[in-house]
Amino acid sequence: MDPLAISAASGLRARMQSLDMLANNLANAETSGYKTDHEFYNLYVSPEAAGESAATATTLPVIETAWTDYSQGSLRVTGSPLDLALSGRGFFAVDGPAGRLYTRSGNFRLSPDGQLVTSEGYPARLAGGGKLQVQPSLAVDVSAEGAVSQNGQTLGALEIVDFADSGSLTKQGANYFTSPGAPQAASGVTVEQGKLEGSNVSAAEGAVRLVSVMRQFEMLQKAISLDSQMNQQTLQEVARVAS
Repeated sequence: MDPLAISAASGLRARMQSLDMLANNLANAETSGYKTDHEFYNLYVSPEAAGESAATATTLPVIETAWTDYSQGSLRVTGSPLDLALSGRGFFAVDGPAGRLYTRSGNFRLSPDGQLVTSEGYPARLAGGGKLQVQPSLAVDVSAEGAVSQNGQTLGALEIVDFADSGSLTKQGANYFTSPGAPQAASGVTVEQGKLEGSNVSAAEGAVRLVSVMRQFEMLQKAISLDSQMNQQTLQEVARVAS
C-alpha cells in the first residue's frame, strides 16, 4: 500500500474506534452514574521511520488512549429509600466476584438475607470492612455521611472512597471500576437518600460528534477509493506505454 492509502486506512481505524466509543456513550445516556469516555489522539511513527526527518517520516493518526470524564451528573429524585446518590467526588465500594469494585450507581436493593446489594447482587461494603445487614421489614435511613441506621440504631457506615489519581481506574462494564491503587476515604462528598445520579453524557453533543465522525469516515473511504482508482489508471498507462 502507498502512503496515502496507509494514512487513510489508519484514519478509518481511529474513526471506527471513535464511533464505538460515541455509540456506547449515547447508549448509556440514561444509565445511572455512567461516566462518559473521550478519545485522545496522537500520531504514530514506526520505529523504522523514527530516525527520519519530520518532513519525510510517515505518521499515522491513532487513538493513543481513552479517558473518562468523572464530572458530576445531575441528581434526580426517585423517592426509593435504597436509591443513593453521591454529591461530590467518590465511589461506593462493593464486593465483586473477583475483588473490590467501585461504582457511582447507587440503585441498591435488599437481598433475601437482608444485605444491601447492587443490581447485580454485589454486597455494599462498610467502612472498615464487612457487609451491611438490615432488617427487611424496617425502614432504612442513610445520613449524608453514609451512616445506615434502623429504628435509631446505627448499623454501620457505607465505604465511600476516592483516588488521588483517577487515571488508575479501569472500567469493568456494568458501571463498575477497578483500580490497582489503594483507595482513600472520600472527603467533601455527601450521600443523598432517595436520589440517583444521572449519566454525565451530553446526548446532544454526542449526536453532533457522531455525525461529524461519520462524515470523516466517509471522506477517508473516498480517499482510499480515489487512491485505488489512481493506481489502477497508472498501471494501465504504464502497460499501454510498454506495449
